[in-house]
Amino acid sequence: MPYRAPVSDIKFTLDTVAGLSKACADGLFGDLSDDLVAAVLEEAGKFATEVIAPLNRVGDTHGTPFSDGAVKTPPGWKEAYTAWAAAGWNGLAAPPEWGGQGLPTVLNAACFEMWNGASMAFGVGPLLTMSAIDLLAAHGSEALKATYLAKLVSGEWMGTMQLTESQAGSDVGALRTKAERAGDGTYRITGEKIFITYGEHDLTENIVHMVLARLPDAPPGARGLSLFLVPKFLVNPDGSLGARNDVRAQSIEHKLGMHASPTCTMVYGDHGGATGFLIGEENRGIACMFTMMNAARLDTGLQGVAVAEAATQLAFDYARERHQGRLPGMPADQSVPIIAYPDVKRMLLRMKSRTKAARAICYATAMAIDRARRIEDPAARKAAEERAALLTPVAKAFSADIGAEVASLAMQVHGGMGYIEETGIAQLYRDVRVAQIYEGTNGIQAIDLVTRKLPAGDGKPFAALLGELRGIVAEVEGENDPGFGATGRRLETAVDSLQAAGEWLVERLADAPDAALAGASLYLRLFGFTAGGCLLAREALAALHLQDGAAADAPSRIALARFFAESTAVLAPGFEKAITEGGESVTTADAVFAA
Repeated sequence: MPYRAPVSDIKFTLDTVAGLSKACADGLFGDLSDDLVAAVLEEAGKFATEVIAPLNRVGDTHGTPFSDGAVKTPPGWKEAYTAWAAAGWNGLAAPPEWGGQGLPTVLNAACFEMWNGASMAFGVGPLLTMSAIDLLAAHGSEALKATYLAKLVSGEWMGTMQLTESQAGSDVGALRTKAERAGDGTYRITGEKIFITYGEHDLTENIVHMVLARLPDAPPGARGLSLFLVPKFLVNPDGSLGARNDVRAQSIEHKLGMHASPTCTMVYGDHGGATGFLIGEENRGIACMFTMMNAARLDTGLQGVAVAEAATQLAFDYARERHQGRLPGMPADQSVPIIAYPDVKRMLLRMKSRTKAARAICYATAMAIDRARRIEDPAARKAAEERAALLTPVAKAFSADIGAEVASLAMQVHGGMGYIEETGIAQLYRDVRVAQIYEGTNGIQAIDLVTRKLPAGDGKPFAALLGELRGIVAEVEGENDPGFGATGRRLETAVDSLQAAGEWLVERLADAPDAALAGASLYLRLFGFTAGGCLLAREALAALHLQDGAAADAPSRIALARFFAESTAVLAPGFEKAITEGGESVTTADAVFAA
């Protein structure tokens, strides 16, 4: 069966983990009501399921033919995008003064998950436009906002993020694209960028590129980069499109997955330089670009959740329908669906529980962003900013990892059929793999977590999160419900390991930084397992306390929380030992790397 947007499950996580229903009741989002939230989710789910999902296979097989500098998107793609933008989805969380609806980031995150569950290649385009809106709203001049924001918010124009160059990769400080002052307040941009998602396409009449470049007198490294808005077509004073700018797509990449998403090599300056407009201040481009990058990092994590959900649905459907083998004592002419076998159940439980854990982390991150933007109390606002900063690298990297892992497990459940393109599993596996790479590789996210986010604020934001996780553990233990099994004990041990390993890493940053860096990725994984396990337990507790028929889902949620705690969170002490005792095995292994 094709993807079905999991609207009710998404709504439950929004309310119980992110606290959206309570935030609405408390007035954090003005007159936004719980009924309106439900209506938005239902409509988004309907569009994702009925309009976008049927195009996913079409996009994968058709790709994006490239000829004479132009990209042709797959059949039905432009019509779907036009209808999507016309319905206002692109501006769901955008500022109302520019035509947006000003709804919560966390609600937009839930819709974004559904767009990407239906088709990751479709969802990645709006990801960058929404991030560009955040960037321009925060750092653009009033003139740039007046010219570009309304068109970006409406989706009439799309945006791109342009950092990567062939010689630089993740080392942004090594970028060579040049910017020259033109003398009229604009700049001339020359150079080449690679791996530019939706750098060229036929979905919109204009494309607005956000480009990092270096001025001639700029200091070296990342601190010498400036950020420029470079439109495909220049805009006349009356808002109409003018001359074509000196920027073009030179080629598109032939990728493992996301075939319907054009990934372009962009060339600036065939005819003297593309006209660019400075965003923010000269040599302060990285600080501005981080607004766009952080938004994109959360969205990348949501892509992992989305594909994991789609893969889990396919695996459950197949396991229920595929009959193979017999249970002991069954007649020879009968067979059972493979979902009856314990090892298949184990894989399905692992897929479903990890998908839900990743979703919970992403939604908690989005709500922290909302609170940081909207809450009035300065101390509470600061705490929310710190929580969002702490969780963002985990939301991105852990969820991207889970997306690839769950897609792989779905292929295993399907057996040989999973390796065949027609089932759709192979496409999901191919598509989601890039989420671990782009918007800052997962290793970079882990380094950010360990070197910047754990020590931030003298460790108080991290301590505050640990306190909340311990509170969930105490609630589980206080229930004394046999359905939870060893959930409370396993999660308590995991939180202990998360704290101990985190404190060890922060201590080593000063005197043994390589030892800390060697354990960074393991620590991010431990963080995801621990926080994800506790948030699943929070969902189970909430379901247990619902009244009337609404509590019918409680046994399922309790079973998933227990499985995750007893099969995944239980690994935490091993991760702690690998982090605190295994670093030397990395730093002293030079003989392995000798030529």
